[in-house]
Amino acid sequence: MSLDQETLEQLIDGVRRFVRERLVPMEAQVDEEDSIPEALIQEMRELGLFGLSIPEEFGGLGLTMSEEVLVAQEIGYTSPAFRSVFGTNVGIGSQGIVIDGTEKQKADYLPKMASGELIGSFALTEPDVGSDAASVRTQAVRDGDDYMISGTKRFITNASRAGVFTLMARTGTQDEGARGVSAFLVDANLPGITLGKPDKKMGQKGSHTCDVILDNVRVPADALIGGIEGRGFKTAMKVLNRGRLHIAAVAVGAAQRLIDESLSYATERKQFGTEICNFQLIQAMLADSRTECYAGKSMVEDAARRHQRGESIITEAACCKLFCTEMVGRVADRAVQIHGGSGYISEYCVERFYRDVRLFRLYEGTSQIQQIVIAKNMIAETKL
Repeated sequence: MSLDQETLEQLIDGVRRFVRERLVPMEAQVDEEDSIPEALIQEMRELGLFGLSIPEEFGGLGLTMSEEVLVAQEIGYTSPAFRSVFGTNVGIGSQGIVIDGTEKQKADYLPKMASGELIGSFALTEPDVGSDAASVRTQAVRDGDDYMISGTKRFITNASRAGVFTLMARTGTQDEGARGVSAFLVDANLPGITLGKPDKKMGQKGSHTCDVILDNVRVPADALIGGIEGRGFKTAMKVLNRGRLHIAAVAVGAAQRLIDESLSYATERKQFGTEICNFQLIQAMLADSRTECYAGKSMVEDAARRHQRGESIITEAACCKLFCTEMVGRVADRAVQIHGGSGYISEYCVERFYRDVRLFRLYEGTSQIQQIVIAKNMIAETKL
């Protein structure tokens, strides 16, 4: 349900102030300590960030896609690590339940996710399974009223914080591909679950990932999302459009931050007796970044409106994810260049953002996967 304009503006203004007054000043500390203070996480809960996309009947804000991308752009203005704390609750950690969950699953999990009491984590990727998500090898074998699940999941965001994993496992044969994959809600405290050592990443310090190892974990049959085997891959695909638009919007917000930092530096830094913003080659980099950011913002907001009207936006969502995540990488590169040697020094946030935004081109489907999706849909449309 859409918010009235005044309420939406108040929400966006509140998020903007929280980001710029509370989160931005903490970025360097979080990067240095690789940890987000619990007090900030509690403020995120109070602001409703954990329940942005969860329906109001379950305690969330129930934002439409158009509203969510506006909020996501504000969140993208700061370190991506902050968003990762609640990102899985907003995205596939909750949306799989919203779309395909049973009424009991919705009642049991969504209110706690919306409040931030329960952190959800999405467990799909495996050591040999990434872009080819239909090749999941983790096994879920029926044993009476339970399933026995064994396998290893890799690069799982928020695994160390998670209270529940939305986990993809194979209930069918390997030859069945996507048709043999099911989605489960696996409580994180079940016997047989262990976590690997924290990954040491290029960027996004404060956002933690690690392996999740399952060794004959006994999971009740009612943990199967929707109560139907073989729908896990379809469930994941259903929520991908929303996830891709969300990440694209975050990338737009990050690009705007980089542009602001670049412009501020260029109007203060002097060389050859004048501010470097007066040099045409600097101006060209600023102009290119501004143009690309505007294009990305327009794409995301247009696709979100189409989604809200009930249109199929598989191609458009992939276009947004591809363009915006690649775009912010170019903007980050220009930002470092505009800062010169200072851009390579961690005292300036553009150095950190340069590392942080690189991940956007990898998760929620790599850029190459987006290209394949777009091209295949183009080809299919010619045959209609």
